[in-house]
Amino acid sequence: MNKNIKLAVAGAVLALSATAANAGIIIPAGDWTVDIGGNVNTFATWSKPNGNNTITGGIVGAAASNTTSNITTGLLPHFLSVSGSTRQNDLDVAFTISIQPGTANTKAFGNQSAQDNRQAFLTFGDKSWGTVKIGKDLGVFASDAILNDMTLLGVGSGAGGVGNTTLGRIGTGFIYADWKPQLTYTTPNMSGFQATVGLTQGWESQSAGVTAGTTITSSRGAGSTAYEGKASYSWAGDAAGKVWVSGIVQKVGSIAGYTLNDKTAYAGDIGANLKIQGFDLVAYGYSGQGIGTTGQFVGGQYLTGTTAYSRDSFGGYVQAKYTLPTKTTLGVSWGESRLDNADNESTVSNYTVKSNSMATVGIYHALTKHLNLVAEYSYVESENQRGQSNESNSGSLGAILFF
Repeated sequence: MNKNIKLAVAGAVLALSATAANAGIIIPAGDWTVDIGGNVNTFATWSKPNGNNTITGGIVGAAASNTTSNITTGLLPHFLSVSGSTRQNDLDVAFTISIQPGTANTKAFGNQSAQDNRQAFLTFGDKSWGTVKIGKDLGVFASDAILNDMTLLGVGSGAGGVGNTTLGRIGTGFIYADWKPQLTYTTPNMSGFQATVGLTQGWESQSAGVTAGTTITSSRGAGSTAYEGKASYSWAGDAAGKVWVSGIVQKVGSIAGYTLNDKTAYAGDIGANLKIQGFDLVAYGYSGQGIGTTGQFVGGQYLTGTTAYSRDSFGGYVQAKYTLPTKTTLGVSWGESRLDNADNESTVSNYTVKSNSMATVGIYHALTKHLNLVAEYSYVESENQRGQSNESNSGSLGAILFF
């Protein structure tokens, strides 16, 4: 990707500050500068699953071995973002509001598609002391994992999906950062070092496996708060790069009729990105307890008798891309997310997911500085705690336009 496309991705996905996404349509409006940006993308996809095993929480579920095809948005939904920024009383003040319509039809007669509302936040601060963000935006923990995922411009795993999108590498190498109400503080950039800390709205925990469908109440409903943070160091030069760490801690909350064995869920990660002589390399890993897999707090608890036990989670991915002089980027990546049995949890008749893994090969061609053509192939495998597995071969072809 060229510089403009990178800025558009960063603005559309993370919107780290309303002033950082100046890659769109800039409109002076009195004391304000308005920035309208986003993306439009659509892909033709096909998928051929193989395996008829029950895998609760698996990316590849039980399915007949026949090929299915769809026309849909990729990992990114369509994105229309309106941001405004101004300087008032020695403060940089800004806002961002966005909507994310999808491509796939969700109602009869093909007359409507799904829509998300992922962002609505304000920021204020100064380059001398940092920035405060209040509102709804991408979560802090694991946010760099999804930003560095090459399938951000494509489809990745077409199974499941988050809202009106595909999964990309979510659940096969990292846990979804999700879009959360939050109050965060980000330090100024200090010679490449930067950190963010804050409070985010806690999610509900949901169990998986032999007690599939049981909802562990609290988190969101009981007003639980998650504590999230991250720190990174970036450098420029012939071998430019970035290293980062992030984490999350949240009380699981009360579970009616159950005694909590582990009252706190937590997770941490570490990642690195290196760019040298046309190569773009990424290595990432995470580990946690009670955090679940694929989505935060999904499958993180096991309920038995009158006690709830936490499951351990871990995983990561590696990725390599190379950009040719023709502005075509070739990429390959592999990753896996694993979920261990909890204490006292047996593998007998246990269909809970043990692992989800995916290998992806992609071609990303910059037709113009804003328009990319994308082709991807992915092999996905899911395994349950009994050692049974399902697999899927899938591919996609489409385009994504940033503005």
